[in-house]
Amino acid sequence: MKKLINYIICLLISASVWAQESPKEEDFYRIVTPPVPEGVLLEVGGLCTLPNGLLGISTRRGDVYIMENPTSRQPYFRKFASGLHEVLGLEYRDGSLYCAQRGELTKLTDTNGDGKADLYETVHAWPVSGHYHEYSFGPKFAPDGSFFVSGNVAFGDEEWWRGEARVPTRGTIFKVFPDGHREDWAAGVRSPAGLGMIDNELFYTDNQGDWVGSGGLWHVKKGAFMHHPASLKWVNENSPVKMTEEKFFAERDNRKVRNEAGAYIKPENVIEETPQMVYELKEKYASVQPPAVWLPHGILGISNSELIKDQTQGSFGPFTGQIFIGDQGQSKIMRVFLEKINGEYQGAAWDFRSGFQSGVMRLDWAKDGSLFVGETNRGWGSAGDANQGLQRLVWNGKMPFEMLTVKAKPDGFEIQFTQPVDKKSAEDLASYSASSFIYKHHPVYGSPPVLREDLPVKGVKVSPDGKTVRIVIDNLREYFIHELNLEGIRAAGTFYSLVHPTVYYTLNNIPEGEKLSISELKTFSSGKAKPASASAKTKELVSPDGKGKSVTAQANAAPDFDEIKPLLQKYTCTACHAEGKKVVGPAFKDVAKRKYSNQKIVDLIYNPQPQNWPDYATPMAPMPHVPKDAALKIASYINGLK
Repeated sequence: MKKLINYIICLLISASVWAQESPKEEDFYRIVTPPVPEGVLLEVGGLCTLPNGLLGISTRRGDVYIMENPTSRQPYFRKFASGLHEVLGLEYRDGSLYCAQRGELTKLTDTNGDGKADLYETVHAWPVSGHYHEYSFGPKFAPDGSFFVSGNVAFGDEEWWRGEARVPTRGTIFKVFPDGHREDWAAGVRSPAGLGMIDNELFYTDNQGDWVGSGGLWHVKKGAFMHHPASLKWVNENSPVKMTEEKFFAERDNRKVRNEAGAYIKPENVIEETPQMVYELKEKYASVQPPAVWLPHGILGISNSELIKDQTQGSFGPFTGQIFIGDQGQSKIMRVFLEKINGEYQGAAWDFRSGFQSGVMRLDWAKDGSLFVGETNRGWGSAGDANQGLQRLVWNGKMPFEMLTVKAKPDGFEIQFTQPVDKKSAEDLASYSASSFIYKHHPVYGSPPVLREDLPVKGVKVSPDGKTVRIVIDNLREYFIHELNLEGIRAAGTFYSLVHPTVYYTLNNIPEGEKLSISELKTFSSGKAKPASASAKTKELVSPDGKGKSVTAQANAAPDFDEIKPLLQKYTCTACHAEGKKVVGPAFKDVAKRKYSNQKIVDLIYNPQPQNWPDYATPMAPMPHVPKDAALKIASYINGLK
């Protein structure tokens, strides 16, 4: 009898542990919003922590502020400079601030010590055409003392969807030297909003668009071509870039087609075609540079921005040496782990922290190891409700249960965790699923994921300490994004699920080495992964008069906003849409007025028809990554707004 009672107690304890809700992002990383004086519109374009701990802030509106006591509850804002033109980067050196305006690199100096810049010096000016989209980003310091700057493309007048380089430097990354001369460095960029130095090497992030299937992180070598053709117009014999327009368009159809009226036809995605890929161009021209890490569009951002390496030595959690990347559209931050295989960078990317009040544009470390987050909406729209702002991300010292690193192996991947895993869950193949996909290289605005294949997980090997798992997977494909889902993995002791159970690894090179033998692997599969958390009880509905039978809420009952919000955020709907107001796209209530069926809305999620909404300049990209059941829930919510 005593044994039976003890057994029942153990079952009850185990059940209560399993029923606990696993911690989420916000349980480890807190967003702090410092007070900003009334009338100060930040729309942050640049952040720079000064040697004394003060924070320099540049804005799209052309102001530069110095924020004193920036991590205190009552910081003080002092305007340092004004009258500049859309300052989208800020750096400090030897008593002066350097910023990239739209058409020049400017040095700002306070010569009389009154706390305000009184000397504005042009280090170097570059040509501009006046097009609104010719943003200039930077600077970032190169090891030789020069400055890296990147130039956004413009767009066509008639072909408003097509990136153009109307003047030199557009679509390029270049260096400016202290003596004022400019040197070309790389070409083929589209909207290079984020520059960053990682271990004295230059990287940048780009945004999805024409010729760029999805956002990502690129390693920028001298002479590299990042596969957008606009800047090739200005390549000459003195350029380190050896790709030319002639070579490029011999390989790729630019699809400049006119209709019967003589107007250009916007290229649209062709579903039934043999797609062309960036890596195929690289196989013929060595200077072509695919992303080190793809950031799948609509999942890990829609408009990637600043990148920054964690050099806090543990003050920001267990991710020292890894990279954080902001996203303007989804108002969030992603995390990237890089490794070098066969001389090329590649690696893994996860979600990290969402919920910022506006689009995340710039990042910099505070002296205490927290992360400053500069934000702007700029009318593009973002998942956050505010138009601009400054916030700070603070780790609370608790260890999240996360994948720490993912490394490529000859037969799969090696995953290291921040905490030991529950061995039973980790040795169950049903805890894992894997697939791979890639993006097209074409003149269409963005690309759906293509050539997706499910990958069989053949076996796993768990280390004795429970902190490392080797996963053996069939059919690894070079240059493809490998999506690994670890929904069934649990932490030892607590049985918590991973904060972020999905990782996207860009496999540019499969490493050489020994493969694990089948005798080393666990191959058991329970056939069904454990749920991430305890299922909620089914909601019962009673008829209004109280006399009818209670009925169970069905899936076709329209969810309300609070219920659907996590899905809208997860699949980036809130980056472009709001319930009752126009953002980048129409309000959900306006979509409901069209009286589409639920299935029609799902079809439009997968294959948008921009001609249905001619008053909106930015076309919606195809969203085939949204699962069918999630798309139907979103459609049901929209139609419930009628």
